[in-house]
Amino acid sequence: MEHVTASEELSATLMYHVERPVLNEGYIDSELLHRKKRTPKSFQRRIAEHLRCSSEKAKSVVFGFLPILTWLPSYPLKQYLFGDIVSGISTGVMQLPQGLAYAMLAAVPPVFGLYSSFYPVLLYTFFGTSKHISIGTFAVISLMIGGVAVREAPDSMFAVNGTNASQIVDFEARDARRVEVVVALTTLVGIIQFVLGLLRFGFLAIYLTEPLVRGFTTAAAVHVSVSQIKYLLGVHTARFNGPLSVVYSLDAVFRNIASTNVVTLIIGLVCSVFLYFIKDLNERFKKKLPIPIPGEIIVVIVSTGISYGMVMSENYGVEVVGKIPTGLLPPKIPDFSVFPSLFPDAFTIAVVGFSIAISLAKIFALKHGYSVDGNQELIALGLCNFMSSFFHTFAVTASMSRSLVQESTGGHTEIAGLLASLLVLLVVVAIGFVFQPLPTTVLAAIIMVNLLGMFKQMKDIPALWRTSKIELAIWLVSFFASVLLGLDYGLVVAMSFAILTVIYRTQCPKNALLGQIPDTGLYFDVDEYEEAEECSGIKIFQSNTSMYFANSDLYVSALKAKTGIDPAKLLAARKSQLKYAKRDNGERKAVHHYPPVKKNAVVLLDVELGVTHEVVAGAKKQMDHVYTNGQMTENHTESESEDDFFLQRLTPIHTIILDFTPVNFIDSVGAKTIKSVIKEFATVDVKVVLAGCSRTLLSDLRTLKFFFEPVTPDLIFPTIHDAVLHCKHSRDVPICPDVQ
Repeated sequence: MEHVTASEELSATLMYHVERPVLNEGYIDSELLHRKKRTPKSFQRRIAEHLRCSSEKAKSVVFGFLPILTWLPSYPLKQYLFGDIVSGISTGVMQLPQGLAYAMLAAVPPVFGLYSSFYPVLLYTFFGTSKHISIGTFAVISLMIGGVAVREAPDSMFAVNGTNASQIVDFEARDARRVEVVVALTTLVGIIQFVLGLLRFGFLAIYLTEPLVRGFTTAAAVHVSVSQIKYLLGVHTARFNGPLSVVYSLDAVFRNIASTNVVTLIIGLVCSVFLYFIKDLNERFKKKLPIPIPGEIIVVIVSTGISYGMVMSENYGVEVVGKIPTGLLPPKIPDFSVFPSLFPDAFTIAVVGFSIAISLAKIFALKHGYSVDGNQELIALGLCNFMSSFFHTFAVTASMSRSLVQESTGGHTEIAGLLASLLVLLVVVAIGFVFQPLPTTVLAAIIMVNLLGMFKQMKDIPALWRTSKIELAIWLVSFFASVLLGLDYGLVVAMSFAILTVIYRTQCPKNALLGQIPDTGLYFDVDEYEEAEECSGIKIFQSNTSMYFANSDLYVSALKAKTGIDPAKLLAARKSQLKYAKRDNGERKAVHHYPPVKKNAVVLLDVELGVTHEVVAGAKKQMDHVYTNGQMTENHTESESEDDFFLQRLTPIHTIILDFTPVNFIDSVGAKTIKSVIKEFATVDVKVVLAGCSRTLLSDLRTLKFFFEPVTPDLIFPTIHDAVLHCKHSRDVPICPDVQ
């Protein structure tokens, strides 16, 4: 019975007293616990229940598929509308230049960035569950898309007259083919995300751990920055893709650096400094400014006006955006023939895009007290990419910078994103041609300044060095693999390494011997806490890992090393001692001719341990034993015989308790290993018991046929303290004189 007493004073310490018998799993399973009777449902019945339709179920499915129906009818106009309008305009103004700029990363004409800033954002309003993320173009995804486009439609495919240095490229045909590839890739990305959402694979993002994603996005920032250097300098180089593309790109830029367009460089540097200054002002005075200063749109408008007035493209050779068609293009069916070659890239982009979006969505949901559905987010992104691809867009995800602007300027719902998309539509339909004189170096400056936030993730390195070396290794591997091998191969390497670290943690767990804190039932590491005292004759071993095929042998090795007991070595030592005892005994008999002593031998079978003990009755001998931890040295008198050696204990430890509290699962190899440990230690009269097994683990052990002689449920105890009390007072095991 449990009694809980508390003093009337608030400062009094709560106490509890429990008095019960020592329990083992044999008694618990047969007497203490009784399973609830449940009738398992047949497979046909489960399918029928799943497919059964009702009004409530239909309503739930519709509302889950279209989350807008859950919040739009109760939308509070007076409270939310003004904030959403301000937020929508601010985000839209930011989305315009970013759409133009990120289209360059995707290796398609700038106008397709505007399309990608309209259609997906509009669709996400209806299908998304996050109220604050801004869907649209994003640097990392755009760069990955551009890599695929360049690989599938390189400049060499569109050479007009000859090759080598005299090669002329048909840019119009090249861009048209790249648009076809990008649109097909976006369609495939949407299909993959939609199917994964239907299959409830929203948990997929958990395999992209935060250090991995941050290292990966920092590496992507390096790729993006390197790809924009040529636009900042105004030099013409080929676009590289694949392993060491960063090295090749830098080499190409430095080889052509003598042809730098000075005017282009000056424009780019001035725009970069101005944008950095504006971003710094927005950050410093974000609490005082009603809305952030739209530095990007200011730069775009001013530089476009100056470029148009000075005719920079003709007079100074400054490269400009070029033709931007007014209006929307009619829908077109993607080229399905390229799907097989694009599938690996599409899957990578789908997973990375979803991971970025769900990470941002969860941050804002936690901050504002609502929930997001990972599976519905997959479906929403899939529909945004799939349906928009028919209107000439490329794959999108959530943007970090725009999402922060949308949230900080007062956005409350997806209405802000809807208004931002309508602003982009207005530009595309009415005034898109205005941006034709915009220098591309301005877009490069916008991209590079926006990457500063990603480069700040370098600060993770010293922080992770202090907190977790393994997570630091994941970050560094993700970063260097992605920089050197490319974003696609780098992500695969990083994910593989992250999984290997999980295996490493199970291979190198912390092993400890536990001791009791006096007058409590608590047990802690004796090497760490001076209050922890080992129980006499008992070793309590804990390994902070689960048991499976990869670490079973390591578990046994650690057990023998920590306890200092190796049955094989002890038996070998006994065999050697017996050999010398026989020789010495024979020599003494030959010299002194002692009369034989009659002895009676009785064989006792310990069924539980499966060990046979031979007890020899005869004349008493005087023996002097010296025990060490797992080893024994002896001083023999002249009357000692080989039978006495057989009767001596090989170690003062009579019981080992395996603490299974940290063990989450065990496989067949692990179960066989524990069983063999119990049998092996029994050969040297050391009993092995288990403590702290969860009900799930016990169920696994029963499934694995673990409980057969000599192992029974009576060797399993619910707590370490139960096991210690049992072992101290058990009659089945000889107790050392100092054990009470």
